[in-house]
Amino acid sequence: MLFLHGLASSGALDWPDAEWQGVLGDRPALVVDLPAHGSSPVSGTVPTSRVLDAIASAVGEEEVDLVGYSLGARLAWDLARHPSVRVRRLVLGGLAAGEPFASVDLAAARSALDGGASPADPLTGMILHLVSLPGNRAGELLDLIEGLAAEPFTPASGGPTQPVLLIGGAEDGMAAGIDDLAALLPDADAVRVPGDHLAALHAPEFRAAVRDFLAD
Repeated sequence: MLFLHGLASSGALDWPDAEWQGVLGDRPALVVDLPAHGSSPVSGTVPTSRVLDAIASAVGEEEVDLVGYSLGARLAWDLARHPSVRVRRLVLGGLAAGEPFASVDLAAARSALDGGASPADPLTGMILHLVSLPGNRAGELLDLIEGLAAEPFTPASGGPTQPVLLIGGAEDGMAAGIDDLAALLPDADAVRVPGDHLAALHAPEFRAAVRDFLAD
């Protein structure tokens, strides 16, 4: 099992042992901290492909099931096609159907982080709020966003061929397009669980859907 967390979070926050202990039996799990998150080292501005290469190196040659949420789901979508990773099934939670990072005004966000005016753009303001939460490495997160935007998420250009389960919160506008994403894939289903973008990840219905989908 490989768990990938969302933006401005960490493996421990998105996949806490208190919630996931025993959900998937005794299967070994790898919970990584993405670049600029948690305990991961400083990475600078790196494109999506280099982030995927780093994750692939951590996974090694073992066949894995991928469970990703939000940014983690976006990366899992592409990681499933990485030549060095053998993926059996994927669960993609809270996945947006488009590329939000390309629309972030990074200059305005960095200026505000240095004490300047708040960004006028609502999306940039939301991203700035997320990266500035206590415990986050705000400047490094903005560098990561810049790198990811350089190689944007383009689901229409191809996706996983493995079985996929897309999960979205019933009140999560970011995941409103999961049915459209499922329609792009040869073997995919989309389900809704209670909650908004944050609450859906921690809903017991989310864990039950993951457990049932990944059961042998």
